[in-house]
Amino acid sequence: QVQLVESGGGLVQPGGSLRLSCAVSKTIFAITAMDWYRQAPGKQRELVARITNGGMTNIADSLKGRFTISRDNAKNTVYLQMNTVKPEDTAVYYCHAITAIRGYWGQGTQVTVSS
Repeated sequence: QVQLVESGGGLVQPGGSLRLSCAVSKTIFAITAMDWYRQAPGKQRELVARITNGGMTNIADSLKGRFTISRDNAKNTVYLQMNTVKPEDTAVYYCHAITAIRGYWGQGTQVTVSS
């Protein structure tokens, strides 16, 4: 059963914008925080952004000012807004849900920044 579904990835030119979405299944209970991670080829997966159940947000220092995380509770969806993208933002972006019991991962969505 697919519980986190990312969408919105694709090819974007440097300097452009992209918004990723993560649809969260209602079968995941008691989520305490939602994350976006990314993994570039040959690199470790890294935390990009987090939004807690209370609405507090945190963005990786290197991405502050360009990326933002938000959510729409009515739609059970978390977003990652990516602005002024750079080639080094190319990666597979993953949605991650944290509960008291376990974490859940989405299948990832590819973002490619290239002219």
